[in-house]
Amino acid sequence: MMKKIIGITMGDPAGIGPEISIKAFNKPELYERCHPLLIGDRSLVDYYLEKHPEVTLTINSIKHPADGRYEYGTLDMIDLGLIDITTFKVGEVSTAGGDAAFQYVKKVIELALAKEIDATVTNPLNKEAMNAAGHHYAGHTEIYADLTGTDKYTMMLADGNLRVVHVSTHVSLREACDRATKERVLDVIRIADQACRNLGLQNPRVAVAGLNPHCGENGLFGREEIEQINPAVEAAKAEGINVEGSLPADTLFSKANGGMYDIVVAMYHDQGHIPLKLLGFVYDQEKGNWQAVQGVNITLGLPIIRASVDHGTAFDQAGSWSASEISLENAIDYAIRLAENS
Repeated sequence: MMKKIIGITMGDPAGIGPEISIKAFNKPELYERCHPLLIGDRSLVDYYLEKHPEVTLTINSIKHPADGRYEYGTLDMIDLGLIDITTFKVGEVSTAGGDAAFQYVKKVIELALAKEIDATVTNPLNKEAMNAAGHHYAGHTEIYADLTGTDKYTMMLADGNLRVVHVSTHVSLREACDRATKERVLDVIRIADQACRNLGLQNPRVAVAGLNPHCGENGLFGREEIEQINPAVEAAKAEGINVEGSLPADTLFSKANGGMYDIVVAMYHDQGHIPLKLLGFVYDQEKGNWQAVQGVNITLGLPIIRASVDHGTAFDQAGSWSASEISLENAIDYAIRLAENS
């Protein structure tokens, strides 16, 4: 099988994206699995390479993905030339950084839509910086949906055996309750089932979480399960999807992590994010640092493949060369799997 070209955005150049990208590109295993291509600003890569001469990567600036060398020791990149490193400050929120991060994403989407690359992977951007720069989106997911003209989409988080998709994400909790409609829940069940199949899983087991405590206790604590969620589950079963629900969320995620289900449909942002990050984010109190920051964020329902790290820009860490590239490597692995099965 031909190795897939994976376009990787730098993220906000003031954050840890440039650093963890360099660390990932500095491993020969990456080139054994794919053709990695960085989209960003060469000035930031040069900045870090000058500070860390032990990294001996050669930068190959190209205009088109087909021109890449894709061999270990060479970092192929499309340099958008948006940042003046002589005045730019690493570790600080800025409109320059927010605009650059948006332009990297816009470029990688264009390349994917043109089929010049096989999948996209995004490093973290800062929503405050991006919005201050005039790009008014809640995050990557909404950018991808807008620029690809996608109406039905959802976010999937993954870490090990646990995969979670969301009925709603970046809205208030009050609005999240209103969005848990039969139509939306059914759409997300369908997307979840197809996502697992795209990952190579046959007859995936889909579990649907309830919205209310104890799934509403037959209407005692709310009727959303009775009127919206359970009818969606029954409709999905009628379509041949292997789905169960609604199920109490307080025990469901432990079951899914143990292997009882392949994917969970969560009703709102924190219901799905908290269990994933509890597993993937490991803080060492004695050492005062993060031992692991794992997990992948994937946007499903798009006409192109998008996987992402599941952490933020970490401006407080930027420039210290202490950030972990594990989440980025996990995201690249998922992008490769999706590209190979698409």
